[in-house]
Amino acid sequence: MPRIPYPDLDALPPKLKDFMSRVDNNVNVFRMLPWAETATEHWHRLGNALLQKSALDPVLREMAIVRVGHLCRAGYEVYQHERISARVGMPAEKIEALKDGAESPVFDDLEKLVLRFTDEVVRNVKASDETFRALNEHLSNREMAELVLTIGYYQMTCAFLENFEIPIEEPGLLEDPFRKVER
Repeated sequence: MPRIPYPDLDALPPKLKDFMSRVDNNVNVFRMLPWAETATEHWHRLGNALLQKSALDPVLREMAIVRVGHLCRAGYEVYQHERISARVGMPAEKIEALKDGAESPVFDDLEKLVLRFTDEVVRNVKASDETFRALNEHLSNREMAELVLTIGYYQMTCAFLENFEIPIEEPGLLEDPFRKVER
């Protein structure tokens, strides 16, 4: 049960009500977002850009997202993105090892760098010069920028989820909770 009730979708301003009619309202985080009336559409757009239109490899992206979820102790985030990780082809042993981070032997060198970078950004805001340079040898400047934005976006999302204690949806309720949403 969340800390505050979900907003009444029928009572939303017309533009937001129209937008929310095109969003899967079975997704609990989506249901809570309209309390932030002016940010809701933009949150969805940024998430869509990072999930659907990024140059960053989807497996590396999901590794960073799930790791952020573990570091923020956000069970909802971890649950949803472990599912997405499997869908983009991440092996189960790597999904499981994300809770331990870069030290796990199941990760290759690039994956370890992404996880080390993610840990440093979450814990310190700024990654060390050593980690940044090492990762930038493998990722383009665009991919680096998208990785930083992805880490930050999911830290923000984890804070939202945890502060409002948004519960995971009932099993079987959702087919694809992060389907492409374009506006």
